[in-house]
Amino acid sequence: MRTAAVFSDNMVLQREKRITVWGEAAHGEQITVAFGGHTVTTTAADGKWSVQLPPMAASDGLEMTVKGKEDTVTFRNIAVGEVWLCGGQSNMEFEVHSEKNGEALLQSLTPQCGVRFYYTPKQRIMDDSFDAIERNTCWSEATPQTARAWSAVGLYFALRVAKELGVTVGLIGCNWGGTSASAWVSRDTLAQHTALLPYLEDYTKAMEGKTLEEHIKEYDEYIVYQDAWNVRCGECYAKEPGCSWARVLEVCGESKFPGPMGPKNEYRPGGLYETMLRRVCPYTLRGFLYYQGESDDHRPDTYAELLTALVQQWRSDWQDDGLYFLNVQLPMFKYVHDPDYRHWCKIREAQAKVYADLRRTGLAVLTDCGELDNIHPTEKKTVGERLAMQALYAVYDRMWADEACAPMYRDHYTTGNAMVIQIDHAPEGFVLKGEPVGFELAGADGRFVPAKAVFAPGQIILTADAVASPMYARYAWSNFMEVTVYGTNDLPLAPFRTYRNDI
Repeated sequence: MRTAAVFSDNMVLQREKRITVWGEAAHGEQITVAFGGHTVTTTAADGKWSVQLPPMAASDGLEMTVKGKEDTVTFRNIAVGEVWLCGGQSNMEFEVHSEKNGEALLQSLTPQCGVRFYYTPKQRIMDDSFDAIERNTCWSEATPQTARAWSAVGLYFALRVAKELGVTVGLIGCNWGGTSASAWVSRDTLAQHTALLPYLEDYTKAMEGKTLEEHIKEYDEYIVYQDAWNVRCGECYAKEPGCSWARVLEVCGESKFPGPMGPKNEYRPGGLYETMLRRVCPYTLRGFLYYQGESDDHRPDTYAELLTALVQQWRSDWQDDGLYFLNVQLPMFKYVHDPDYRHWCKIREAQAKVYADLRRTGLAVLTDCGELDNIHPTEKKTVGERLAMQALYAVYDRMWADEACAPMYRDHYTTGNAMVIQIDHAPEGFVLKGEPVGFELAGADGRFVPAKAVFAPGQIILTADAVASPMYARYAWSNFMEVTVYGTNDLPLAPFRTYRNDI
């Protein structure tokens, strides 16, 4: 008899919800779980068992006993508080020790700060070593030693929430750099959406012409090369902090990332859904924190459908439609020598659409963040804090919407030669931190020109001398630009356009 690997000493269990505990045992074996004064018994079937404990209030220093026919497991120092899963790719994975002020943050950590972390092991395939690696994981309390490789975004979020609520916050890291959202949903889900079939078709095409053994050999050779390249890359950043990507390639040589697609590649459709996400499902949660989209910028027009499918599948798998999904809207970024393809604009728009369309979602707007030529901005406190503000408003009722939410486009109308943009979450107007830029207008010909902006509470009036009859408007429609327009809550105006399709 054993529990799932995610259960260990120091774990955090979700308060005020029924707590699911599960594991493996011989068929017909009786399993008893005792926790917090409650005892629940079940019988294993087909090698698996699961129980639900009744909801509990926040608490610390508890023990859980799981007893089978011959084995008894006791977990100690358990907290009941708030639990969030940190999903996505490298900017969610970005580790505390690499963060701009990470070393100072680490030195401030103690177990009393009320944050704990479990890292889902990063495994590409379920091979002979899978179980041993998974079993070598555990929950940890926050200390300068334990938190170095935690998600910096997650830690900043949890510190703010723990301080505001006065309860322990647990984070489950379940992320992998460079991943498309298609890696985090099932292949069946992708197959159910015509617009998402290209993710499966690309994989099928990549598999053609080679045997399984040839695919595996090719990928193993890639891993040897890339592991050595990653070491060189780390040494380069250590010697030249903040160096450009061009400099990294000059020093380290070409990266072969993401490697040949095949059955061992972690980026394959549905791969990490099976080897990582399903391993911690259905651990009882309050919701998900999600920072991803960079690796889907080649298909921005279908990203809203992909992200919606992901949210719906995760909630369905957890059998909890009440789970919150707090998303990070991509910050500003482009490589210095690239043209502005504006594909990140569409990813941001897709993220805003999911926020508008799905209930129990949040959006941390980051258009005033990001770094030119660096896809991994080192400052993560702003990201974590803005996610925390979304939680404190939408989940915990500790903030008003106009305090926690960035000013966002609601509607528009024209009057004479002006277009009036109606904005939510700006009841007291706007704050300018420089000359307002990024506003554009176009007439029937679809040719955009810079627009002048006049600001009033809840609205922005746009005009342009070259556009007598405006039909279309947009703001911050660029992969990278300076942002100067904020709400009085010090959150940046979210990017928008008033039309649906390209013109």
